[in-house]
Amino acid sequence: MSCNGCSFNNSTSSITQGYDWLSDLPDTTDKSDIVEVKFKSTRKEYYKNVENLPLKRGDRIVVASSPGHDVGEVTLTGYLAEKQFKLRIKNPSRYDLNVVYRKASDADIQKLNEARSREKATMIRARQAAQELGLDMKIGDVEFRGDNKKAIFYYLAEGRVDFRELIKVYAREFRIKVEMKQIGARQEAGLIGGIGSCGRELCCSSWRTDFSSISSEAALKQGLSPSAQKMAGACGKLKCCLLYELDAYIEAGNEFPRELLDLELASGIAKPFKTDYLKKEIWYGLQGSMGTTFNLSLKQVRDIIQKNKRGIKPEVQTFSALPKEQNSMEVTLDESLDRFDDKKPVRNKKRRNNRGTNKKGGRNFENKSNTPQNKQNASEAGDKNKRPNKRRNNNPNRKRKPGFQAKKAQPASGNNNSN
Repeated sequence: MSCNGCSFNNSTSSITQGYDWLSDLPDTTDKSDIVEVKFKSTRKEYYKNVENLPLKRGDRIVVASSPGHDVGEVTLTGYLAEKQFKLRIKNPSRYDLNVVYRKASDADIQKLNEARSREKATMIRARQAAQELGLDMKIGDVEFRGDNKKAIFYYLAEGRVDFRELIKVYAREFRIKVEMKQIGARQEAGLIGGIGSCGRELCCSSWRTDFSSISSEAALKQGLSPSAQKMAGACGKLKCCLLYELDAYIEAGNEFPRELLDLELASGIAKPFKTDYLKKEIWYGLQGSMGTTFNLSLKQVRDIIQKNKRGIKPEVQTFSALPKEQNSMEVTLDESLDRFDDKKPVRNKKRRNNRGTNKKGGRNFENKSNTPQNKQNASEAGDKNKRPNKRRNNNPNRKRKPGFQAKKAQPASGNNNSN
């Protein structure tokens, strides 16, 4: 609700100051004593101002926790804090409201900074301990309380994890009270922070606190790309901003007809492939013709549907079809399609041919000196290789091993045996 604490995620001072949308609202602290307090990252809790301290948004206060105390920043007070409390807490009657102690002093802020300085080293060691125990989990972040006596370990896991032994290791090494809290991919992105594709700080790390599930139907209803890779955010899930304008697109889509969108024209059947809800246009393509596309307004589509019901098939030329030269989706290639292929230079082929001939009496590679005698011998050897070897080509037994001789058939030895 407030932009004063956008940079309170990883530091104790507000670096980025945005526009304060609630600055002109009247003070309503007398109507409710509930206070909304923000801690590190997106964690927010509600407390009760029993001492009636003069609190306003942006004040650092010391609140009670179990056990010890913590230091946070006031984000909402009065009537708005009570409304937000009833909205976020499903069963307010079972929620125990802790009390606000006092405003934070310089000593409290200094102790909070000391606790925050331990978080990075603790997170690295916590990940190593979980890996040594072979647990299928990931430690996303570590948050120390303001009294530096308790820490919250945020972890990600697909299923249930038995981390009882891990808690003992953490308590023994860090000498603090340990609290394990499981989070999802969206909460992890809010804890880490970053810059989105829009160029601004992530909504989950700056102001968004509730993370509802987003389906691919939200992107399809807005006419966006169905590719999950383009619609995914830093967390790997669908972007939360897909829900911001969804209601406007659903309201605009109610004006479009839900049936008989396939138009019967004189040149064939036109099928819709794209809908622009804000411009109130539908793009069509003729069935069996890939290049014929045109757009029709919502009023023209309704007129054609009424004509089709009466058995009338209007001409497609009556609608402004996009010429092929003006189609922005067409891609022209000025060069050949094989311009990206790896072409081997002719020089390598010549070298390969020379290597093949040198094995059979070509140039001697052992003598690498560039003397005139060697050059002359090499040229003579090359000329001999170019001459056709008729004896070798015409000999049918050229592939036989040396020393092999065909045996001649001997005459029958019957007469000798008779003698």
